[in-house]
Amino acid sequence: MERIIFHVDVNSAFLSWEATERVLRGEEDIRLVPSAIGGDREKRTGVILAKSIPAKRFNIITGEPVAMALRKCPDLILMRPDFKLYERNSKAFMDICRKYTPVVEKYSIDECFMDMSGMEKIFADSVEAATKLKDEIWDTLGFTVNVGISSNKILAKMASDFEKPNKVHTLYLEEIESKLWPLPVRSLFTVGRATEERLKRINISNIGELAKADVRLIQTAVGEKAGRQIHEYANGLDDSSVLSEADEAKGFSCSTTLSEDVVTAEEAYKILLSLADSATSRLRAEGVKAYCVSVTIRSSSFKDKSHQRALDDPTDITTEIYNLSKNLFDELWDGQTPLRLLGVSLTDLAKDGEMQQTLFPDREKERLRELDKAVDSIRSKYGSDKVSWGSTLRSEE
Repeated sequence: MERIIFHVDVNSAFLSWEATERVLRGEEDIRLVPSAIGGDREKRTGVILAKSIPAKRFNIITGEPVAMALRKCPDLILMRPDFKLYERNSKAFMDICRKYTPVVEKYSIDECFMDMSGMEKIFADSVEAATKLKDEIWDTLGFTVNVGISSNKILAKMASDFEKPNKVHTLYLEEIESKLWPLPVRSLFTVGRATEERLKRINISNIGELAKADVRLIQTAVGEKAGRQIHEYANGLDDSSVLSEADEAKGFSCSTTLSEDVVTAEEAYKILLSLADSATSRLRAEGVKAYCVSVTIRSSSFKDKSHQRALDDPTDITTEIYNLSKNLFDELWDGQTPLRLLGVSLTDLAKDGEMQQTLFPDREKERLRELDKAVDSIRSKYGSDKVSWGSTLRSEE
């Protein structure tokens, strides 16, 4: 039986979901104007997580500092992320996907794989089925998706990234020479900027050149495991299965790659605050707390360092995670090397009901926890841009 795999990807997910919520309240559709998700407009801190098509015309890019985006477009509408809203919409569109096949794998909050193999008795034509699916998501939920169709996951994912928004694309093995190989090598899944630069040094600039190159040459340039993987992907090879039940989340991580180097601790602290806020919001939305906090930094020369610390008591408090992240950062950074990436990870999770309750609650922690609940409630009810943390929080002495 021939495999038929769909990859469904929400177009500009965070911004689309915020826009849908606002339209339901009778407000302006922010997808039609220059707008973005991420950071704080008044304090000009944080980074861009998602942007509208009109914002792209100002050359606003994901991952760049808010201050830079506002210089490009002073009238940019800027909103804080709201992960409760995102989780709600994520579940809703994947529930629709499960109406078409029981084998749906959540790949991230805004994308999933669907194994449609054997469903031809119900849906005679895969393109027709994908079109019906994307139209049902739009008619029911008010946001658009792209659907990629192929015989394996890697090609389906690549297909969904073709022309956007609200499109269906196929990319079968017989189509890769015309549709995939002419694309820049950076377009291939898992090929980042550093890998792209290494491939260019051996005169590989598009996916076709990568596919035809000797795998040993590629491995010499980028490493044995990575080299073999991207060579297989360039040739459309992938035998991984669509998993109908994803493993329970083992942790939450938020990171951002910056278009300008961070060169001061103050700049880094502002970004860490935004990352800690996003990560802890997701913890609270899932009803879990973390026993372990990790901070990762990447230098402008692409060298990564990370440091983690285990906690005696798990937490989901923004202030606690932020202060600990600052301490870990201070231990990691030499104070001079320019930084290009910052990340905060929360792992070793425990559900609220699984943790031992103390007979003597910490009043300060209870106050901070109530503050977080208030912030979450306001964002959920009125939108993610209605309240945000200041550029710095009081450090615990």
